Amino acid sequence: MRLIAVADTHLFHDDLTAKLPPGDVFIHAGDLLRGGSLDQLRQVLPWLHALPYRHKIVVAGNHDRCFEREPEEAVALLGPEIVYLRDSGAVIDGVRFWGSPWQPAYNDWAFNLPRGAALAAKWALIPDGIDVLITHGPPRGIGDGSGMPGRHGCDDLRRAVERLRPAVHLFGHIHEDGGCWQVGETLFVNVTTWDGERGPTVIDIERAGGRLVAVATPPAGG
Repeated sequence: MRLIAVADTHLFHDDLTAKLPPGDVFIHAGDLLRGGSLDQLRQVLPWLHALPYRHKIVVAGNHDRCFEREPEEAVALLGPEIVYLRDSGAVIDGVRFWGSPWQPAYNDWAFNLPRGAALAAKWALIPDGIDVLITHGPPRGIGDGSGMPGRHGCDDLRRAVERLRPAVHLFGHIHEDGGCWQVGETLFVNVTTWDGERGPTVIDIERAGGRLVAVATPPAGG
């Protein structure tokens, strides 16, 4: 299975169209929008619906306010051909996906939760046996470095991934630290496209030794 993954398009989605390679599953790991209104979502939908992938998965991000404030309307606009994951999962061709939009609170954006028990409770919802985990925010220490001091990922998310050991953990949110890192059995990938400046990441998944393994091809220069 080939995954084509992006995040943080922020209405610059048209800049990616020529860069999107063939694949099986398209994944958007959050921040489709900027202000997050339903009207902005309507601007993005023609692009999403026209993408030539058999399967499409969307997880909301902190700029996608309508999915938090008006979730029924937002999901209805996506339509049945797009799988929306919010603390929920889907199985595609035997591969088990789980998506969650939450991240440590920063300013007054959507899907903010305080560090500690509130976030840990969200990660506790992830069931065993997940192959591909999609979160908007990164785990602590991987793909979470920015121009600000320190690391900005979630400690409890990192512990959850280490316990669950998915083949792949995809995320975005931190624009400055796109890339991929193999840590133990999990391939961590920050698939940010930074407002269309960075292209999509390609992740190939195959079975080896009885489990799924993944190899990522980051964008050239990404």
